[in-house]
Amino acid sequence: MERAVLVGCGSRSQEEEIRSSLSELERLADTARAIVVDTLVQYREVPEPAWLIGRGKVEELAEKVSSDAIDVVIFDRELSPGQQANLDRRLPCKVLDRTRLILDIFAMRAKTKEGSIQVELAQLEYMLPRLAGRGHELSRLGGGIGTRGPGEKKLETDRRHIRRRIRDLKQELERVQKHRRLHQSRRRKMEMVQVALVGYTNAGKSTLLNRLTGADVREEDRLFATLDPTSRFLELPSGEKVMLTDTVGFIRNLPHHLVEAFQSTLEQVREADLLLHVVDASHPEAGKQMIAVDRVLKELQADRVPTLTVFNKADRPGGEILTAEGRSIRISAWDNHDLDRLKDEMDDMLYAAQIHGLAEIPVSRGEMISHFYQKAEVVHSEVDGLTLKMDFRLPLRRFERMSPEVKSFIRRVY
Repeated sequence: MERAVLVGCGSRSQEEEIRSSLSELERLADTARAIVVDTLVQYREVPEPAWLIGRGKVEELAEKVSSDAIDVVIFDRELSPGQQANLDRRLPCKVLDRTRLILDIFAMRAKTKEGSIQVELAQLEYMLPRLAGRGHELSRLGGGIGTRGPGEKKLETDRRHIRRRIRDLKQELERVQKHRRLHQSRRRKMEMVQVALVGYTNAGKSTLLNRLTGADVREEDRLFATLDPTSRFLELPSGEKVMLTDTVGFIRNLPHHLVEAFQSTLEQVREADLLLHVVDASHPEAGKQMIAVDRVLKELQADRVPTLTVFNKADRPGGEILTAEGRSIRISAWDNHDLDRLKDEMDDMLYAAQIHGLAEIPVSRGEMISHFYQKAEVVHSEVDGLTLKMDFRLPLRRFERMSPEVKSFIRRVY
């Protein structure tokens, strides 16, 4: 375990926000297996261009690093390349900012090939403008926080090599994505309804997936315990089956490089039929966390996907009195009755809207007739010459997912 000092900086009017963000940074450091020894805060209206904090505070920090055997200093702001270089030269330990710490945690958590590629790509995009003057720092990095992912050898090479590596990673990522898109295409052909779990990190998404579907996704009271998405079938009370996907958690000030690199994985959020926005209702800053999630969803262009807000951990004391735009439900993931209520809500949002229609199918197309009987409720049918006429009823959501070929047999919708 590495010994760490956290550093916050901002105006006095931001004191509450700074303290809250530093508390979250401490949890991030814990996730990265560091022990937070101390926290320093400097209140100043304008950050110091060369150091972020004042020169005097830098000297105080340098003394603390030496006297307390500190391994790493973590700033709760993204450092500019110049600030990073100056601090690297002055402080006799590793210097990270919030963005690099999150990238490092993602590198530690990535298990799939696609996840590993996406994390390394984000790390290299972040580090590319920060390569100048890094030789001294890299020579004393050793291991631990801030060294996971690309590694020393790759970072000590010149910018041309880094850019080549970024290009190669993007090409490799595209090959992996083609394979995943093939699976998505098969799901669409099956007219499978997609439901995505989204929310702030550690809100309880993985627990909810496990409880609803019997999956065995890792649950841990740490930030970003889940990185790679996991999908499982879920049968709703109506008998409809949906594909429920657990996605990576969001966080305030989520590094832009990560959002960019994970665009392909997060497509599952944008293309979902329904989002379950899971909120830790017991958290004292649940409202702010909801705002942070909404901001990322907007960046992903997923803010118009129908959303059910799930106020989770309702069995725990504390938290704010929360409301949400649109539909919401309060539950505990450990209460079976609450889970039944949640599935009823999902059923209602996905399948309450019904359409009626008339289909005319040649009697020779047995497979298509069978398809209609499987997917729709056939109210009445009769044979007219060589054509089977069917009055049917089915959920609007299922109608929208029908292939053009199936829809070509529908003569009227009302």
